[in-house]
Amino acid sequence: MSISTYEGVVKKGKIHLQTGIKLPENAKVYVIVADIDVKLGDKKPVQILSPRLTNRKQAARLKLTVTEEKPNVRI
Repeated sequence: MSISTYEGVVKKGKIHLQTGIKLPENAKVYVIVADIDVKLGDKKPVQILSPRLTNRKQAARLKLTVTEEKPNVRI
């Protein structure tokens, strides 16, 4: 899945993209609202969960390694 970002504004409840931007019909879009407080009424805010691995064998690639550096005694 590729992701592209476009800037737009809301006028009379509809999102208007910058001039020249045309999206295909039924395109899946995500809206990110910047710098304002959104009133959701009685609805709870959407929770975005962290991605999950599809294959548990991939978890080994995420193993944490800690290395310690020796202090520089010349300082």
